[in-house]
Amino acid sequence: MYRSTDIIKTVRLTEKASTFRGARNKYVFEVSVSANKVQIRRSVETLFGKRVFSVNTSNQAGKVRRKGSRQQGFASDWKKAVVTLVAGESLDIV
Repeated sequence: MYRSTDIIKTVRLTEKASTFRGARNKYVFEVSVSANKVQIRRSVETLFGKRVFSVNTSNQAGKVRRKGSRQQGFASDWKKAVVTLVAGESLDIV
């Protein structure tokens, strides 16, 4: 069984995520690749104490990267979760 802190890794603070926060009451998190929507919902509700309306997930493929030489490698694959909170709820994130 996973702990809530193992499922939610970080909050994504991008320009697109900030527009979601302001107008649509949606928050974007980077989550564990093996996590499902139910686990993400429970983790947000236990960590932040807020009620979740819906969860949308998306798998992001790692990009090709070069680190100081001609050899190329890959960044790790990761999973994004867009969490919509119930009307009237909000998170205090930067």
